[in-house]
Amino acid sequence: MEGNQTWITDITLLGFQVGSALEILLCGLFSVFYTLTLLGNGIIFGIICLDHKLHTPMYFFLSHLAVIDMSYASNNVPKMLANLMNKKRTISFVSCIMQTFLYLTFAATECLILVVMSYDRYVAICHPLQYTVIMSWRVCTILALTSWSCGFALSLVHAILLLRLPFCGPWDVNHLFCEILSVLKLACADTWVNQVVIFTTCVFVLVGPLSLILVSYMHIVRAILKIQTKEGRIKALSTCSSHLCVVGLFFGIAMVVYMVPDSNQREEQEKMLSLFHSLFNPMLNPLIYSLRNAQVKGALHRALQRKRPMGRVYGLCL
Repeated sequence: MEGNQTWITDITLLGFQVGSALEILLCGLFSVFYTLTLLGNGIIFGIICLDHKLHTPMYFFLSHLAVIDMSYASNNVPKMLANLMNKKRTISFVSCIMQTFLYLTFAATECLILVVMSYDRYVAICHPLQYTVIMSWRVCTILALTSWSCGFALSLVHAILLLRLPFCGPWDVNHLFCEILSVLKLACADTWVNQVVIFTTCVFVLVGPLSLILVSYMHIVRAILKIQTKEGRIKALSTCSSHLCVVGLFFGIAMVVYMVPDSNQREEQEKMLSLFHSLFNPMLNPLIYSLRNAQVKGALHRALQRKRPMGRVYGLCL
C-alpha cells in the first residue's frame, strides 16, 4: 500500500453519466432551480430583516435557515453545473475536501436550527405567557451560535479524519459533488473509524434532533387540542405546518442517505437523493414558508406596497 500511495492533485466527479443533449437540458433546468433557490431564500431573508413585525424569535431562526439553504446550494450546485457543461469533470483535492467540509457544516447546522425552531414553537404554544422571557434575544443568539459552532466542529472532525487516510486511486468519485461517503471509497486503508464517527454523528444530528422534534410536537398537539376555539386551533397549526413539512423533507432524505446500509445498487439512488437534498430542498423551503405562512405573505405584500408609491414618485420626477 505504501508503494502505491501517491499524493492526490485532482479528483474526477463522474456525476450523471448521460448523453450530451440531456446534460445540456439538465444544466439549464438546474440553473433555473439554483436561481429560484437564491431568489426565494434571499427574499425571505430580506423581508425578515426589513419588516419589524417579523423581528421575532421564529423568524430570526427562519432567517438563519434561509442563509444556510443559500450557502448549502452554492457549495455544490455551481461546480455541478460546470461539470455538466465540461467534459473534464475534475476538482482539486483541496477543493474537494473543502466542499465536503462545508457540505457537512451546513447540513449539521440546519439539523440543529430545525430543532431550535421546534423548541421555539413548543414554548410559543405550550407556554405562551412565559414566551418572551424564555425566548429572549440573548437565548436566541446563544442557540443560533451553538448550532453553527456544533456544525462547524463536527465537520472539522470529519475533515481531519478524512485527511489522515492514504489514497491510492483511481481518482474517480461516483457522485455529483464531493460527498463524504463517496470520497471515502477512494481510500486504500480501513475506514472503519470514519464510518463509526459518521454513524455517531448521524445519531447526534439526525436521530437525536428528530426525537426532540417529535417530543416537542407531541406536547404541541396536546396543547392545541385543549384550545377551545376553532380559529385558535387553526392559527396554532398554521405556525407549525410549514416547519413540519421542512423537517419531513430534510430528515427523511438525510436518514435514507446516511443510515441505510450502503450497496452498489444504491449509488444512482443516492445521487438523486443528494441532488434533492442540496438543490430541491433549499428551493422548496421558501415556497413552503411563504405559501403556508400568513405573516410572511403579509410582509411580502407590505414590501410590494411600499415600492409602488416610490415607483410613482420616481415616474413623476422623470
